[in-house]
Amino acid sequence: MYHPLVPFDVGGLSARQQSLLDQWLPGADVVQNHSWGQVETTVLEVTYAGSRFIVKAGGERDHHIARELHAHRHWLGPWTSSGRAAALEHADANAKLLVTTYLPGKLVLGSRHADDPGVYRQAGELLAAFHAQATATDQDYEQRENGKTLAWLAGQHRIAPSIVTQLRTQIATWPTPPATLTPTHGDWQPRNWLIHEGVVSVIDFGRAAMRPALTDFARLAVQEFRRDPSLEAAFLDGYGIDPREKQAWHRTLVREAVGTAAWAHQVGDEAFEAQGHRMIAEVLSAAERFPG
Repeated sequence: MYHPLVPFDVGGLSARQQSLLDQWLPGADVVQNHSWGQVETTVLEVTYAGSRFIVKAGGERDHHIARELHAHRHWLGPWTSSGRAAALEHADANAKLLVTTYLPGKLVLGSRHADDPGVYRQAGELLAAFHAQATATDQDYEQRENGKTLAWLAGQHRIAPSIVTQLRTQIATWPTPPATLTPTHGDWQPRNWLIHEGVVSVIDFGRAAMRPALTDFARLAVQEFRRDPSLEAAFLDGYGIDPREKQAWHRTLVREAVGTAAWAHQVGDEAFEAQGHRMIAEVLSAAERFPG
């Protein structure tokens, strides 16, 4: 993620990772640390032989680099072919290290472009092309996702016990139909979009995985679409259809709400945790309308 929120620190690299970088980009200069600071991923902007690159290195418990590598090797063609995502230059899965080309641009998040419907129309078009690459049917997806949500509820969080009981009761009533999966980004929102000369491009594939297409709508729905419905309309115009079947969408929002509140508590992000609690309240109020 392009978030200069932590101090410059190359100490995040292991000896093995530093050795590989010395082989791949000998004498490279670190320009900026773009690490987010809440996960075990170091993100560095470097220059080498007159070109700029992005280095991503995972820590011992990191599981994002493997997903990022899989996305680069199998799914990013629709974006890299048009310069809308960075190209992979070097990688070592065992060392949890990769190097990509540098994408010019500024983050949409926090910029004047964050409220531009044209940006969301482009984002919808990009996502539609990504989702259209492949589909697969998974008989066990819903059951697995229910299990993950129940695991969040059993872990450390500040969700009230009465609310936990309501959520568990609701989850127990859900059907578990086969799910149609597509390649998904997993964190589709303006903090992972860049804009340069009016063109939107995409970063950060550490959550990329096969999921239902509608899951890539979830983070926008509880933030940008909630703030400005015109952004949702533009996004859907770009995407072409609305894949959010009501019952599956409700289940998705419940899972997203619980995961947000619990994860944010565990990493100490109180503002994001508050958003998670607000999301939980909203999905519980919608439960009677979407009982499945």
